[in-house]
Formats: sequence, structure tokens, C-alpha cells
Amino acid sequence: MSSSLLTRIPVPVRFGALIAVALTAAACGSSASSGTGAQAGASASGSGSGSAMVITTKAGSAGTFLTDGSGRTVYLWAKDGMDASACSGACTSLWPPVTTGGTPTASGSAKASDLGTITRSDGAKQVTYDGHALYYYAGDSGSGQTNGQGTDSFGAKWWLVAPAGSSITTTGGGTAPSPSTSASAGGGWS
Repeated sequence: MSSSLLTRIPVPVRFGALIAVALTAAACGSSASSGTGAQAGASASGSGSGSAMVITTKAGSAGTFLTDGSGRTVYLWAKDGMDASACSGACTSLWPPVTTGGTPTASGSAKASDLGTITRSDGAKQVTYDGHALYYYAGDSGSGQTNGQGTDSFGAKWWLVAPAGSSITTTGGGTAPSPSTSASAGGGWS
């Protein structure tokens, strides 16, 4: 569908179409649990065979947050554990994992030392930042869009990621909160 046609479709209709896609995917019964650890090197879907994902930063109304090398916003999910993804099936239709075909690299304010990967059940290498699996939001259609910020879907909140590795829990007008406001003991996110 052309982008000019997409912009003429009302937002509620576009969102309804996304939900229909998610429900269709759920009916297909996909499963994607994850492994742990910082692993890289294998080809993965979504990033091209053998190509490495670049994670960089962009400044917006909610503060400075992580994006991919094309400027597409990436998110973390409060339900995930450290070096693990709980998003599978219909969840991945609305929140596709950020994958890489090589070792992810950092640019901007992103830190290379915070980048890693986990292996999903389909063999894809999902990019992690500070131990948190990264995702795109299907409702973001352009560079720097943050339509998924604060969304509560599939049982937990989705947040922008600050360069420090913390979740950004503001929805605009502020700066990224300090890591102590987002991280809980034991490495999870609230």
C-alpha cells in the first residue's frame, strides 16, 4: 500500500487493520521463546543476510531514545526478563523483534558495550540493549515515530529505551528518567 494512500486512511481503521493482522497471526500459532547470552553472527530475518544492525539515538519530546540505523524507533517490553523475550505469536505481529545478521553496532549515544543478542526459537538473533530485547512497533510508519510509547498490550507496557539502558516512562515533554526510576532489583523492568 502506498504511503499516500495509507495517510488517507483514518488512524482507527489503520489500528483495526493491525489488530486483524495480529489476530490472524495468533490463529497460525507461532511460538518464539528465547535463549540467553550475547550471541551474534548468524543470519536473521528482518536485517538481511549477514548484515549487522546499527543501534543509534534520536532526540524527541520524551528525551533521547534508541533507534535503528534508519531512524526507526525501538522499544523494550516490561514483561521480558534479562536476556530473554516473552513476545511470541501474535505479539510479534504487532511488536516485531529487532534482528541482526551479524554483531550489532552502536552509533550516536548508544553504547557498543550494552549491545548483544539472544537466539529466538526460530533461530533469529534478536538484538538486546543492556540485557533487554528490542522490538519495533507496527504502528510506527516513519523515522522517529513513537506511537508505541506507553502502550499496554500483551500484558505489559512498552517503553522507549534511553542510551543508559533504562526505560523512558514519560510520554512527552520531558527527558529520559534516571535508571533508578525504571530498573527494579533482579534486572527486570517495571
